[in-house]
Amino acid sequence: MSDSNFKPSAPGARRSERKEKFTTLSGLPLEAAYTAENLASQNLEETVGYPGEFPYTRGIYPTMYRGRFWTMRQYAGFASAAESNERYRYLLGKGQVGLSVAFDLPTQIGMDSDHSLAQGEVGKGGVAIDSIEDMEILFDRIPLERVSTSMTINSTAAILLCLYVAVAKKQGANLGKLSGTVQNDILKEYIARGTYIYPVRSAMRIVTDIFSWCSRNLPKWNTISISGYHIREAGSTAIQEVAFTLGDGMAYVQAAIDSGLNVDNFAPQLSFFFNAHNDLLEEIAKYRAARRLWARIMRERFHAKDPRSWLLRFHAQTAGSSLTAQQPENNIVRVAIQALAAVLGGCQSLHTNSLDEALALPTEDAALIALRTQQIIAYETGVTNTIDPVAGSYAIEQLTNEIEAGAQTYLDKIHVMGGPLDGTLRAIESGFIQGEIQKASYEFQRAVERNEQIVVGVNDFKVEEERPITILRVEEQIARDQIERLKAFRLRRDSARVKTVLAELARRAASAENLLPAILEAVENSATVGEISDTLRSVFGEYQESVVI
Repeated sequence: MSDSNFKPSAPGARRSERKEKFTTLSGLPLEAAYTAENLASQNLEETVGYPGEFPYTRGIYPTMYRGRFWTMRQYAGFASAAESNERYRYLLGKGQVGLSVAFDLPTQIGMDSDHSLAQGEVGKGGVAIDSIEDMEILFDRIPLERVSTSMTINSTAAILLCLYVAVAKKQGANLGKLSGTVQNDILKEYIARGTYIYPVRSAMRIVTDIFSWCSRNLPKWNTISISGYHIREAGSTAIQEVAFTLGDGMAYVQAAIDSGLNVDNFAPQLSFFFNAHNDLLEEIAKYRAARRLWARIMRERFHAKDPRSWLLRFHAQTAGSSLTAQQPENNIVRVAIQALAAVLGGCQSLHTNSLDEALALPTEDAALIALRTQQIIAYETGVTNTIDPVAGSYAIEQLTNEIEAGAQTYLDKIHVMGGPLDGTLRAIESGFIQGEIQKASYEFQRAVERNEQIVVGVNDFKVEEERPITILRVEEQIARDQIERLKAFRLRRDSARVKTVLAELARRAASAENLLPAILEAVENSATVGEISDTLRSVFGEYQESVVI
């Protein structure tokens, strides 16, 4: 009997199957086949609609990639500002159209490179930035007015944004033309990643200060990239990624409204950041569900009137946690499939991981292959020549509905805890969200250990001897040189002036005034990232993590 004669209603007629139960990567049950009956109760005109029209299931723009491709970014930053600058100019020369900056751990948690706790971390996970001098070197010969820049930074987001603005001003750039994104998503740090500094509510105040300042000074800048990426990297399911990301988004919107901002003045500058994982169909459906759910939340719950406020614009990055140290060349295939999911899901910008990232920061050659992966999808596959080619697929539409419903169930639970803002904060402070992610991560790992989930090269299809590959090594001399430059920088500056601007920052922090003007003044007067962070620590204190059992 041919598959063309297969009838789901007659299971006895079909061949034996490989497994007793089929699920998505996240555990959603999968039927043998989907038909029109799965969508019979759905008004497709309302739920699917047309590209560029509410609820944006099929994409936020009427022409999508027929008008322009997504922004091709490669997340890069390592060692010193000078070395990172070379990598940026190399990638821009190879056809990359946007920068995505990775910062080292000390920079992320507000410590200068000569801090005792920074030892062994300077320049290792990203570029070390201590001062305006480093930022000038990082963007040397890169015209900031003409390049879109994304900065993956959260606890110290306000400081790095002000450093970027200060460098742009030195270049003579029109701030009204600066485009890019600062991640500025502190809630996911408490949930999944851990590079927090201040207590949750003080950190939220900095987030909304950025919203307010940018709405007046950087009209083209995305003030936040609300990140599901790290939630998924911590082990969440696709449903949890959507739910907890949008839950964080709702908390930010409510906090901004509570601070006196009009929703339509800041919401068009919100953006999102999602993971692109291995399960092609589930990932495509995930993006569609997130877009539809957010549009309804913004229009119906927050009563946004401007259609731009309803749009879920998102950056995607392929799944770092899916990459394997074993047979690393296989990662090229994984990344290509994940990138295809992001494109079919309608991303606005995309970063593709390099084949060697399970072992080290990417080499130049590996980064180029990752960029070429995006270019091949854009120019050779044909998937960009028609808008949302997956729409109407019974399986895709059913998965979209299931992910949306599952995410809504989580959002309802969080709302009961105290509404959009307090509910999310209490869900974090109580460890509820962290606990749900931990359970999902445990279940996935158990499936791998039981060989129910195959990871090629890890628990099946293994090789006896791995071929060595070239990896990037950051030498310890980089840290020594960075510290020497920092010490020399401190000696050259006006120390009395630094004390004055830091005192003004402390005064503002103790008041309800916006912090950004004082932070900008501090960086322009040579205060360091660590000094500014310590000033805020002295006022706000530091966060103590909840223990999830």
